[in-house]
This record gives sequence, structure tokens and C-alpha cells, in this order.
Amino acid sequence: NAPADIGENIPLRTTLESPAAKPAVPARIWLGAPNSIKGPTDAVFQRQSGSNLLIVGQSEERTLTLLSVALVSLSAQYPAGSVRFIMLDSTPPGLPQYEFLQRILRSVPHEVTQVNNSSLDETMHGLAEALKRRADEEKTKSPETFILIQGLQNFKKLRQEDEFNFSSSDAGAAAHPAAVLLNLISEGPGHGMHVIAACDTYNNVTRFLGRKAVSEFEMRVLFQMSASDSASLIDNPDAATLGLHRALFYNDREGYLETFRPYAQPGNEWIEEVARNLASLRPTAGQKKN
Repeated sequence: NAPADIGENIPLRTTLESPAAKPAVPARIWLGAPNSIKGPTDAVFQRQSGSNLLIVGQSEERTLTLLSVALVSLSAQYPAGSVRFIMLDSTPPGLPQYEFLQRILRSVPHEVTQVNNSSLDETMHGLAEALKRRADEEKTKSPETFILIQGLQNFKKLRQEDEFNFSSSDAGAAAHPAAVLLNLISEGPGHGMHVIAACDTYNNVTRFLGRKAVSEFEMRVLFQMSASDSASLIDNPDAATLGLHRALFYNDREGYLETFRPYAQPGNEWIEEVARNLASLRPTAGQKKN
């Protein structure tokens, strides 16, 4: 009855010690330690529809840890210039969660764009343009892009609004950040753009995404919640019986449900080791954007 130790994840440790010389296919992130006798619980990303991950839980520390380990896991699987990260986080500076995330981001050798509410419009517009360019090309060599959202409920501009219609041809509606997000969720994975979003409650998931968009997240992580919310998200009430250090991983495409122990927030020593191991992937000065 304790969180898992990231240091005991042998596949991740091996990956970090021998960073990728070419992009991993498929890429994977490690979520935690399994309850059964098997390897660590992981989520796999491929260039196909539905290849997004939704995390639902009210503990910001746990969801931020999942996203941070995902960032490190993916970083080790791509050589310089072959992956890009967009990190949406509205945590105010000075809080422990903010400082932890900054340490993780400094250890990542790839291009990372940090986004808060003030820079959201510009970033989402850029992502919409990038997706359009990729869709116009039959075969794209653009870097794999992962959009990580910590606290979806804190980005009000990403919430669906009644005053515009997503199906409208009006350019203003199409450029709205919420419309861009839904388009990225449905169209992005096939073009190498994946969304990994953490939200606090099922109620906010439906308010911000809607049921159709939720169905485009074929991978879902659930922390403890009510039986009805659990059933709505994964057609199973089991998240109601989870303890403090347990979570469920649901894979809709593969059709399985797995209980696992999420990782505890790693300490500075592990983060420093990550930075040393990934230093060889660091691009030349000017390539990384913060």
C-alpha cells in the first residue's frame, strides 16, 4: 500500500542509459508498477486515430508526476530534432509543483514549449497550422509532437462554449482554442500529434471535451472516483474501490483493464541522473524553446 518507485523501473532505466539513436516505433510511457507479475504498466503511442491518453484524478501531485515521467520516458526514445513537446501548465511560480516541473523540464534535451493561459491562444493557433500542414502532406517527416496538459480544468479557453459551433465554417470558430483542441484530439494522432491530458473530475472532462472527444482517448488512467463516474469513463465501476496508491489503466483498443501503483514523485537525485543520461541528445544552442 505505497506508491511505486520510479528507480525500480528497469525498462525505463535501460532506455535512459542508452538513449535512442532513431525514433522509437511505437513510443511508450511508463505509468507505474503492476499488481500482477509482469512488466511495468505502460501506454503505447502510434500514428493512428485514438492514440491519446486521458488521466482523471483530483491529486495534482499524482497527475503531474505521471505527466513528468511521461515526458522523461518519451525524451529518451527520440534523437535530437525528432520530437517536440508542448506543456500546458498554469501552476503559479513558487509552489512545489511548479518547481518540480521546472526541474523536469530542464532535464529534457528536446524542444519544449511551456504554455500558460496568457500564451494559450498563440500556441493553439500554431498547433492548428501545424496539423493543417501535416494533413496536406501525404507523408510527413515532421517531428512527433506530444501536447501534455496538466489541469485541463484550469484552461477556461479550452472549454466548449455555446456561442460558437465547431462544425461552422467560420474561421473564428475554427481558430478558437477549444475547437483546435478537439481537432487535435480527433485528427492529430494519425499525423503524429498526440494529446496527453490530465483533468480533475469526470464532470469537468465532459464540460471541456464532451463524450465524442473522450472516445478519441483510447487510453485512460483513472484514480479513485465514484462508481458512476468510473462506469461513464471505462464502462466499469472499479475506480470506486481504488486505494490511495492505486490507479486503473484502461486500453480501449486492446480491450483490457489493469490495476497498477502509480510512481511517487521522484527526487532531485533521479532528475539529475536523467539529465546526465539524456545530455547526449541535447540539441545545439537555440534549438530548445522554453
